[in-house]
Amino acid sequence: MKPGEGIGAAPLRREDSRFITGHGRYVADIDAEGQLYCAFVRSPHAHARVLAIDAMAARTMPGVHAVLDGSAMAADGVGTMRALWPVLGVDGPAIEPPRFGLARGTVRHVGEPVALVVAATQMLADDAALAVAVDYEALVAVTTAAEALQPAAPQLHAEAPGNLCYRYERGDRVRTDAAFMAATHSVRVNLVNQRVAGCALEPRALLAQPSKHGLTLHSTTQVPHHVRKLLCEELGLPEAAVRVVAPDVGGGFGYKGKHYPEELVLAWASRRVGRPLKWVATRSESFVSDLQGRDHVTEAELALDAEGMFLAVRVQSLVNLGAYVSTMGSAISSAVYTSLLSGMYRTPVLFAEVRGVFTTTLPTDAYRGAGRPEACYVLEHLADAAARALDIDRAELRRRNLIPVAAMPYATSAGPVYDCGDFARVFERALVLGDYAGFEARRGPVAARTLRGIGIACYVESSGVGPSKFARAGGARIDLDEHAEIRVAPDGHITATLGTHSHGQGHDTVFAQILAQELGVARDKISVIEGDTARIARGTGTFGSRSVAVGGSALLLAARDLLAQGWRAGNAARREWIARASFDPVSFAFSNGVHLCEVEVDIDTGEIAVTRYTAVDDVGTVIHPVIVEGQLHGGVAQGLGQALLEACVYDAETGQLLSGSFLDYGLPRQPHMPRRFDSETDESQPFTHNPLGAKGAGEAGTIAAPPALVLAVRDALRSLGVTVPAMPLTPARMWRALNPRA
Repeated sequence: MKPGEGIGAAPLRREDSRFITGHGRYVADIDAEGQLYCAFVRSPHAHARVLAIDAMAARTMPGVHAVLDGSAMAADGVGTMRALWPVLGVDGPAIEPPRFGLARGTVRHVGEPVALVVAATQMLADDAALAVAVDYEALVAVTTAAEALQPAAPQLHAEAPGNLCYRYERGDRVRTDAAFMAATHSVRVNLVNQRVAGCALEPRALLAQPSKHGLTLHSTTQVPHHVRKLLCEELGLPEAAVRVVAPDVGGGFGYKGKHYPEELVLAWASRRVGRPLKWVATRSESFVSDLQGRDHVTEAELALDAEGMFLAVRVQSLVNLGAYVSTMGSAISSAVYTSLLSGMYRTPVLFAEVRGVFTTTLPTDAYRGAGRPEACYVLEHLADAAARALDIDRAELRRRNLIPVAAMPYATSAGPVYDCGDFARVFERALVLGDYAGFEARRGPVAARTLRGIGIACYVESSGVGPSKFARAGGARIDLDEHAEIRVAPDGHITATLGTHSHGQGHDTVFAQILAQELGVARDKISVIEGDTARIARGTGTFGSRSVAVGGSALLLAARDLLAQGWRAGNAARREWIARASFDPVSFAFSNGVHLCEVEVDIDTGEIAVTRYTAVDDVGTVIHPVIVEGQLHGGVAQGLGQALLEACVYDAETGQLLSGSFLDYGLPRQPHMPRRFDSETDESQPFTHNPLGAKGAGEAGTIAAPPALVLAVRDALRSLGVTVPAMPLTPARMWRALNPRA
């Protein structure tokens, strides 16, 4: 190994030169001999019966090879789409109404696929799609969970009476109610965690190539092995017959880590037509077909004693699941979300109830953070509300309730057992780095008509997703372990193949660092391959901040097996060496951190400027500090985007998506970012349940940034007695809050 190449070093990312010189290889760049092009006919209605589909005009257009609909899929025996993790609720597994690749009889959200047009060119396919005449009978739409539960709401699925998908509970209701009865103080907050869209740089794309006994599917996915499993179930094929390849992918953020109708339709249609089929989504198409995230409405309460010590937390949430149960949507919004409702704090008892509800909107699933941002938002609002009610400094109230390092491992009232973590150390360092004590001096003097505020957010993240035993116990149909294989060629070159997938995280660099450290070889002797089910038989993929903690651990174990076989650098010329390993953690890796956000609010315009942002994060062992810093910064950017700008908005009457373009859906840009950003990592508490000691880093900023900013704005406006609106805190919303009589 050369100096500066192992764990803890920060060599230049190996993949960057390829990307910045235009040599990335994305699905849209890949063509197959004889390929045809596809366009989807999508529902313009949020809820309607499909009475008839007249495709005669489209079929007779020059260059059109096929127009297919749900009846053709049914005739071929194509099965329904199923979730991989239908959560186990109080009344049993989450209800999974049938979901088809192409609608059969009824559509339940704008953009639901109704038919597929296959033609010689993309332009011909698009034109023919416009010629397909669909006769709809419009039905009543319902866009919010609360409205969908009303007796007069339209019934969306016969299998789900009252539009209820699941009812999930966590904790001890009786003990929690008793703690509230005995409490000296209690506070309550009502919160909306709005629906957001992923908006990765690269839209989704597919290339399906049929073979004699199966097919190959190139997909912009984070989870090729999951997609293969589900396609084989739906098409009735053995897994050996299907290959799924995820080449370079331009961002994922969770929503590309799920199975989509388009994947099923193109896989089936390519075999039916007998030609390779290609589809690349337009940005407008993405807005009405990509999974969305969040969409929680929550009432939460915190009970405290006379000294401000937490006694109990009580939470009720309504979650808008959209039209169907997505791959992991019911679990993210229930089991994952509620498991983090203890956060960093000693909370003796807790009770949470979540109801997942069907509406005529796009399905929701994981979006960066995936349940953990929603939990942090609840807890940090409760902590601030309690500090105000008891007239205790916000930092002091949190300090009193932090779980001490001496208590580790700590069994939380929410269920998880934290193996390690020095929360007080991280907390105090964040206060020093962000000069919390000096903020009151910075609060003023300030420019006329501008107010300053500071917010604190403490978080714990269940990173390193698995472990499989917890997922299986909660209703999952999959294991979440990870797999790695190392091959050493006779010339000494090492090829590592993993079931993870890199879509911006720098895996080629980081995994090579792990091997360079363990095997004592130079990084230029190492190749890293991911994203191909033909290259590695088993795998889970990249999501839930798991790649290094789980995939990297599997790779490290494979390297140790290679060494145990007797391989040493220099003797590889004898023959090819192979080592394999799997890793399934016994527990989540609990990343944690404390973020501070300072803002200026212009009370004449409602504009918010983030003047300073401070983050101290414990992500365990840091493999590449610059990559970790970039992940943390990127997460904060997305978290600030949700707090300031982003929201999926549906028309309440028609169910039309009103935020269906970047003219209406705001993404954060440079002016929305902090003027000053200070961040550190704390490696004093490595994770105890994987060989690297690594915890996850990719979602931390997205978890902490929204409450940190919103609570900073609340602090800025405290002297005015203004109620801070629900996210996003756009200038228009803020101006209306500041000028209620205007």
